[in-house]
Amino acid sequence: MDLLTQVYFSIAVLTLTRGERLIPPPPLITDQPYFDSSMLVNQTAHVGRQAELHCRVHSIGNRTVSWIRGRDLRILTVGRYTYTTDLRYEALHQNGTNQWTLRIRSAQPRDQGTYECQVSTKPVKTFNTFLRVLEPRGEILGSPDLYVQKGSMINLTCVLHDLPEPPRYVRWYHSNKHHSNKNISYSSSRGGVSLIVEKGPTTISHLLITSARVEDKGVYTCAPSNLNSTSVTLHVLNGKGEHPAAMQTNSAAAVLGSVSLLLAAAVARILCQGWVHGT
Repeated sequence: MDLLTQVYFSIAVLTLTRGERLIPPPPLITDQPYFDSSMLVNQTAHVGRQAELHCRVHSIGNRTVSWIRGRDLRILTVGRYTYTTDLRYEALHQNGTNQWTLRIRSAQPRDQGTYECQVSTKPVKTFNTFLRVLEPRGEILGSPDLYVQKGSMINLTCVLHDLPEPPRYVRWYHSNKHHSNKNISYSSSRGGVSLIVEKGPTTISHLLITSARVEDKGVYTCAPSNLNSTSVTLHVLNGKGEHPAAMQTNSAAAVLGSVSLLLAAAVARILCQGWVHGT
């Protein structure tokens, strides 16, 4: 054990005996390349966004670092040079650093898979990382058709998955034989209409309509600012003997028992006030 290692060891033991956090060990001193222990084996990008895969190699010496695509074993980069006709790929390396980056512009679903960082030792040293490419998508729960009884509460729930950032807004539209893609008005004379949005990587928009009427039937469209719209067809049934498989059983108790606290509070407010003006 050399003098520097002995000093680090002594400090670590002293720190541990005092009940404090143990300091990290010193970098490995060797003439053989090795990968940084902080490198990620799984990484994520979104469709249309830029992805960067980082490979950090210590004690590189005069060896070279390459990036290879796993699905076809194609060499993408060697050092600072790019070896592919796909102009979305780019090699990045700054002299004096130990990081070699594979940049992928406008990531696509086909880019998902394993990528190998390879060091030109004999035999070669490799590190694999898996790139997951997320494609944002939206759905209205219960689509394509929902059935509710006349007089019950309508709860349309639009779920937006795998978003790079929450949408600026989520709008709802209604179409039937009287109008097409009418922006739903929360301050209309009908009343009983409200919107609750829970934003995050998965954003959820709830459209609540109390006391379903026959004229409420039709196609409802959820249109977020940063994603294609999605629709559901709502059917309002007159007879209590009708029970289609996709029928909502939205009694007040059922709604309050199956949604988040934020939505439950809004439902309770609607039921108490009779109607609300959404904003």
